[in-house]
Amino acid sequence: MTGAAVRPDTIRWYGERIDEALVRMLDELLEGVGPQVADPVRYAVLGPGKRIRPLLLMAACRATGGDAESAAPVACSVEFVHAYSLVHDDLPCMDDDVLRRGRPTLHVRYGTREAVLAGAALMPLAVLAIRRGAARLGLGDPTARRLVGRLTVAAGGQGMVGGQLLDLRAEGRDVTPEELETIHRGKTARLIAAACAMGGIAAGATDEQVGRLERFGTRLGLAFQATDDILDLRGTTDELGKESGRDAVLRKATYPAVHGLVEAERLSRALVESAERELEGLPDPGDLRTIADWIIARRH
Repeated sequence: MTGAAVRPDTIRWYGERIDEALVRMLDELLEGVGPQVADPVRYAVLGPGKRIRPLLLMAACRATGGDAESAAPVACSVEFVHAYSLVHDDLPCMDDDVLRRGRPTLHVRYGTREAVLAGAALMPLAVLAIRRGAARLGLGDPTARRLVGRLTVAAGGQGMVGGQLLDLRAEGRDVTPEELETIHRGKTARLIAAACAMGGIAAGATDEQVGRLERFGTRLGLAFQATDDILDLRGTTDELGKESGRDAVLRKATYPAVHGLVEAERLSRALVESAERELEGLPDPGDLRTIADWIIARRH
C-alpha cells in the first residue's frame, strides 16, 4: 500500500451511484422481457457486491478530467460482464459453488439451465448499456465502438473466458509463477484493466493516458486476485459471503499455493505500488488511489 488512508466515504459515494445506475439500466433494458429471464438477471446483478470494476471505470473517468457520475451508465456494462462471469463460475460444471455474496448461487436459486441462460443474456445487455451510456455522454459512434471493443476483448478468449479455462485446467497440478500470472491476467486482470481504460476513453483521455490506466488496471487486477486468494485462506464463510477454503479443496492455482502466504502478501503490496506509479501526471487520480488501497486492505 502507498500509506494513504482509505476513505470509506469515497467508496460509499461511488457504490451508491453505481447501484442506482444498475437498477435504472436494468429497468430500461429488461422492459418487456419475461420474468423467467428478467428475474434471474436481476438476482445476478443486484445482489450485494463490492462493484470494484464499475467503481474503477468511474474513478478513471474522473482521473482523466471527466465526470464520474455521468459515466455510471457505461460502468454498468462491466458489472454486467462480471456478474455473468460469477454466475458461470459457480455452475456445477465449473467451481460448483452454492453460496455467493451471502446468498444461494443463481443455479441453486433458479436452476442450472436458468443460470446458464441468465449469464448468456448479460453479455448483450452489457453492449446495450455501453451504447445507451455513450449516447448520454454525447460520445459518437466511433468512441462507443471503441468501448465495446475493449469490453468484449477483455471478456473473451484473450481475457476472462480464456483465463477461466486455463484456471480449470490447472486444478490439481503444480503451476509455475509464470503460468499463474498468465491465468490471472486473463481471468481477473484483463477485465479490471479494460474498466480503467474505458473510463479514460469515456472522458476523452489521450492514448498515453489510456495506456497508463490500462497498465494500472492490469497490475491492480493481479493484486486483487492475490488478495482474494489470501482471503480465501484466512477469511470465514460469513466474512467472505461465499464458502471459504474452496481454493484448497479444488487445488486451485493461487498466489499462496505457488508463492507461499508471506510472499503472496508482499507481491500484492508491490503490485499496488507499481500500479499507482502509473497514475502520476493524470489530472485527478486521487479516487483511483483510494480504491486501489481499499482493494488490498479489505477483509472480504
